[in-house]
Amino acid sequence: MKRRDFLKTSAVAGAALSLNFDGLQAALSSNTVAVEKAPDLVAVMGGEPAAMLDKALEALGGIGKFVKKGQKVVIKPNIGWDRAPEMAGNTNPELVAALVKQCLGAEAQKVTVFDHTCDNWQKCYETSGISDAVKKAGGIMMPGNDEKYYKEVAIPGGITLKNAKIHESLIDADVWINVPVLKNHGGAKLTCAMKNYMGIVWDRRYFHSNDLQQCIADICTWNKKPVLNIVDAYRIMHKNGPQGKSLSDVAQLKTLIASTNIVATDTAALRFFNQVEKLDISAVGHIGKGEALKLGTSNLDKLTIKRIKI
Repeated sequence: MKRRDFLKTSAVAGAALSLNFDGLQAALSSNTVAVEKAPDLVAVMGGEPAAMLDKALEALGGIGKFVKKGQKVVIKPNIGWDRAPEMAGNTNPELVAALVKQCLGAEAQKVTVFDHTCDNWQKCYETSGISDAVKKAGGIMMPGNDEKYYKEVAIPGGITLKNAKIHESLIDADVWINVPVLKNHGGAKLTCAMKNYMGIVWDRRYFHSNDLQQCIADICTWNKKPVLNIVDAYRIMHKNGPQGKSLSDVAQLKTLIASTNIVATDTAALRFFNQVEKLDISAVGHIGKGEALKLGTSNLDKLTIKRIKI
């Protein structure tokens, strides 16, 4: 890494970490947690990926609330780019591996991981560190590089997108878990839980040429919704996404956000993103469009949020 990039990275990371837990509290200011029920959303800060996942799942009622014995589980991270973990172009491999272990610990029949990558799929799977991490954890990596892996399904709730070819592993799964990395995106402005759906479909070009923001919201209306959304914000790419140009585009924030409410998930993630790089919610049109399609709420004041510092 060039010295000037190192200095820029250090400055950004230092500023981001100086936000500390008070910054997270302010970003996600909302109601206090009711003791008698699980929170609607959990934000964990300050730990390593596996430790933060443990805390989030514990607060939500445990992995057994989402994964049952004998089920076929799909974990859908972002593995779209031939980038090392330090670049934050893909989901953190440590988080994906920890989630595979959690699911197998809940006695899932099998745990499959895939993405329809933008770069060469083999290089993405390898360079991201996700393939090796998943296999060591006992999971199965599936390619998504060929149309033969995809089956057409109806999207009856869509406004622009009425059908799509979706990866067969997801169609065949009993449950799936959506695990995006939080980052800037040139077209969608922000990529998080809703945008991560684009990796489950074959024809992404249709999205880009037919109102990208609406198509992102539309695909999220598919009837098999994730049982949980887990946002990797251990490192975030706050500019030059979705690939990034250098480490100066990355801030290490050591944060994880989890919720079953996908609109709230992306809203909370955007608020946290704004602690580093300002981005108005109106620019991330798929959040509002998703709310209009009744996929969730962007009004975090209506939700019970639990914040955990490690």
